[in-house]
Amino acid sequence: MVHPEHTMLSNLTLLSRRAAIVAMPSSSSSSSSLYAARFIATDSAHRPPLDLYGLTSRYANAAYIAASKTSTLDRVEVELLAIKETSEKSSEFKSFLANPLIPRDVKSSRVVELLGGKTTSVTLNLMTTLAGNARLGSIGTITDDYVKLMKARRGEVEATIISAEPLTKAQNAAVSDAMGGQFPSGAKVVLKTRVDPSILGGLQIQIGDKFLDLSVASRIDEVSRTAV
Repeated sequence: MVHPEHTMLSNLTLLSRRAAIVAMPSSSSSSSSLYAARFIATDSAHRPPLDLYGLTSRYANAAYIAASKTSTLDRVEVELLAIKETSEKSSEFKSFLANPLIPRDVKSSRVVELLGGKTTSVTLNLMTTLAGNARLGSIGTITDDYVKLMKARRGEVEATIISAEPLTKAQNAAVSDAMGGQFPSGAKVVLKTRVDPSILGGLQIQIGDKFLDLSVASRIDEVSRTAV
């Protein structure tokens, strides 16, 4: 059985494409072909830079395309991060987003009251669509996916260094230099550090979806599993 949300998103895509086809000039086949070529090129220009899959990713992809077409990509990112942060800090707002007992139309109206005239139309449309589909509670995950798309657009690669104790500037610089060869040429590296005493010593390094465990805890665990 096809999920109604998938159908809605698919229908929106089909409607936008059909509208473009209907608007194509009919004076000649050559002019129609030229218009179609321009339409395809324009559509491709707004395509998300990453292939993300799953229901929440479909919303993030749709928001990215809409923001790209209205030249509001950066602003939408800021707005979504602000909404996510508010949901994490305000228990009342978080409850409103996740509460399944609040009717969908009431949620939609409340979203318009909260965001109308204060955000881009892209963010407002996304939030009202989520309210209508009872998916407002997923805004955090959708925001994370949108941020992934934006980082890919900016050519950013995120790396996290986890240590048992805070690293000194010299240690941080040494680790960063050692990691240099792991990044694509021209990549903008966003380096983060995190302290986790449970690793006991050594380092854990996360680069994108790659994870390198050089911690003392992992070595102890390895020895304990191989000991006779």
